[in-house]
Amino acid sequence: MKIEDLHQLFLKFPYATTDTRKIIEKSIFFALKGNQFNGNEFAQNALDKGAAYAIVDDEEFVVSDKTILVTNVLQTLQELACYHRNHCKAKIIGLTGSNGKTTTKELISIVLSKKYRTIATKGNLNNHIGVPLTLLSIRENTEIAVVEMGANHMGEIAFLCSLAQPDYGYITNFGKAHLEGFGSEEGVILGKSELYEFLMGKNRTIFFNADDPVQQKKLNGYGNKLGFSRENGENYQIKFEGAHPFVTLEVAGQIIRSKLIGNYNFMNCCAAVLMGKYLEVPILDIKIALEGFTPQNNRSQIIEKNGNHIILDAYNANPTSMKAALETFEKIPGNNKIAFLGDMFELGETAHKEHQYIANLAKELNLNNVYLVGSNFNRTNTTYTKLGTFHDLKSKLAGNPPKNATILIKGSRGMALERILDLL
Repeated sequence: MKIEDLHQLFLKFPYATTDTRKIIEKSIFFALKGNQFNGNEFAQNALDKGAAYAIVDDEEFVVSDKTILVTNVLQTLQELACYHRNHCKAKIIGLTGSNGKTTTKELISIVLSKKYRTIATKGNLNNHIGVPLTLLSIRENTEIAVVEMGANHMGEIAFLCSLAQPDYGYITNFGKAHLEGFGSEEGVILGKSELYEFLMGKNRTIFFNADDPVQQKKLNGYGNKLGFSRENGENYQIKFEGAHPFVTLEVAGQIIRSKLIGNYNFMNCCAAVLMGKYLEVPILDIKIALEGFTPQNNRSQIIEKNGNHIILDAYNANPTSMKAALETFEKIPGNNKIAFLGDMFELGETAHKEHQYIANLAKELNLNNVYLVGSNFNRTNTTYTKLGTFHDLKSKLAGNPPKNATILIKGSRGMALERILDLL
């Protein structure tokens, strides 16, 4: 079946799904393959659960006229998404960076939703599968789509841009993330900047942090850009009023008090303000949107439990975000402060050095009560309590959980440190 014919079918059944556990009635099921599964085997199950059609790439599973055989299901999903994007009126905002992508995406979306019919990447569906699914969620009346793009190796952002064809773009920052795939911090900068390269090649609008020297250098000489800055009068000025612990900013005479902790979230708020102003969202609506946003899903989430004041930031971690979290935590008042830090993944040959750096940094910040969890932290040279596994931590806290403490929980997704909540 040609992509244009498949697209006509998709317009009649405009929901794409890849998981039979989440089948939407009258959707199209794409039978993707993975290292541990073969989606073709679930095609009939998807149809039985109400899917209108199933796309497969194994002739053995063509069992009815509701099963469509293609050469490669993943490639078909991507081609359909690109074709659909090019037939939609929506403007696309491409978003990437080492840290803060998802929070920034949510902030931009909630601000622009005050004026426009806006959709955004759900959760963390930001890869070669998630981006196509986001593009296929654009409807005829969608005006703006905020598309988050993740990457852990060179060329991935360029590929995602070829699918999404963004009209605007923003990079949150360049940090020590996915060093195993990118090879170095310079590799991270080159890989993430593929978004800038795409936009500059088509003379499309770039939003940027004008106080970031790396971004300034990358965009030097490019005309179609708009930056925000605390002090540089050549750019849109947004004043940082502090984070004690919640970020407060002043813009156009309005004080905006967010529910986000940490200086690093100031830049995330600024990106949403800048895009809102550029796209003519009234400043009072921007204020209402940002002040109404509450972080969720283990991202700088504030939780009160059994007398403990908890900062749950366990969705993911890398050396840059870990450093920012510790520096923020150090400034929060409290006599009984405890940090639970979990291993940072995908650091390759730099893993030992970066974990030792974080252990040393915690000591420099005079954080006295720190638990280091995971095999990488277990190899560091430090006087802090080291626990090789989560089970070791569970045993350590059994019968003596923290009480009336201010707690930071931070680690990579694979550590699943949100489980600490059950130990408190």
